[in-house]
Amino acid sequence: MTIITKKFISRIVFCVSIIFFIIAQILIYKFRIAITNNNEIGKKIMQTQTNGKIEEKSKVIEKDIWQLQISKIELKANICEGTDEENLNKYIGHFEETQKEEGNIGLAAHNRGYENNYFERLKELREGDEIIYRHNELERKYEVIKNKIIKDTELEVLENTSENRLTLITCVENEPYYRRCVIAEEKI
Repeated sequence: MTIITKKFISRIVFCVSIIFFIIAQILIYKFRIAITNNNEIGKKIMQTQTNGKIEEKSKVIEKDIWQLQISKIELKANICEGTDEENLNKYIGHFEETQKEEGNIGLAAHNRGYENNYFERLKELREGDEIIYRHNELERKYEVIKNKIIKDTELEVLENTSENRLTLITCVENEPYYRRCVIAEEKI
């Protein structure tokens, strides 16, 4: 008859603990993958704190669309939050203080001298030209009502409005204190 010693029991408990730990890790891994693949929950849960900023770890969701399209000037480009240099080098920038879907939506982009000069041909737009704006599930058509030069201090063009409006702003060549401003209102 075998005598069960304390040493033998402790080894069995240790092995069972290791097996339980491995099974728990596998379940946690599968749960994280399921959460990440569930876009609505995954975006909120799977965030990490990095240098005081929250960065999403989940992949970009296909339904997350933020674009501007202007057929007349052969423009179709993605929009990004913010108008800092880094964003404008890759995207059309959204003025953070303006709206995203209702009211006045303010956008900016380079027009020359950079790899992406999305507003390079903005000066060609005339009254009546169509602009299509997409934000997630929203798609709205706008009609140009003004294409004018403003001073760089004329920020009232970015103030919110009761009607749905797009305000597109870019630099004016060799005029550092002026900006081209295209205003478009929603087509009814």
